[in-house]
Amino acid sequence: MSNEKQLDSGRRGLLAATCAAGGVVGLATAGALVSTFQPSERAKAAGAPVEVDISSLNPGEMTTVEWRGKPVWILKRTPEMVASLKNTHDKVADADSKRNPDEYTPEYARNENRSRKPEILVAVGICTHLGCSPSSKFTPGPQPSLPDDWAGGFLCPCHGSTFDMAGRVFKNKPAPDNLQVPRHMYLSDTKLVIGKDEKGEA
Repeated sequence: MSNEKQLDSGRRGLLAATCAAGGVVGLATAGALVSTFQPSERAKAAGAPVEVDISSLNPGEMTTVEWRGKPVWILKRTPEMVASLKNTHDKVADADSKRNPDEYTPEYARNENRSRKPEILVAVGICTHLGCSPSSKFTPGPQPSLPDDWAGGFLCPCHGSTFDMAGRVFKNKPAPDNLQVPRHMYLSDTKLVIGKDEKGEA
């Protein structure tokens, strides 16, 4: 066999080995990419409904749970808090939750209380203006950054949007919508599910 043929044979062998190695690397890389695009267990959990036990929640207290990476408030309103909603009805921009109802308020929460039970408010604690988190200002009366006739509610410290005890935004504020009420349902008097109702998951 001539030197030229031996050289060609050697080149073919080297080329074949290189291609094989490249194919293995390619498959390994593709496998890594496929693995990267698979949702993690944590990501799956973040979108799943959340079950909450509210048996220890006393009137006037609020607890926060995480659902889809968002803070969800569960407030057990006192009779006085519920009564205050009649006083704020004419002062809020969307008293009957008619703006973007499908996005912000399920049908069963399109009422003055914005809830399934008058005493329990379930709302996403994110301002509908620029996504800041409002602070709870439940004590009625004059306070810094609040009107003298404040009846209790929430204040967004970023741009001053205020919300009543049902998460309804007051008139002439930057926030365009009421706080979102996520889909939810009660499993019992003391247990509820956030992110799911009788029609299925949100």
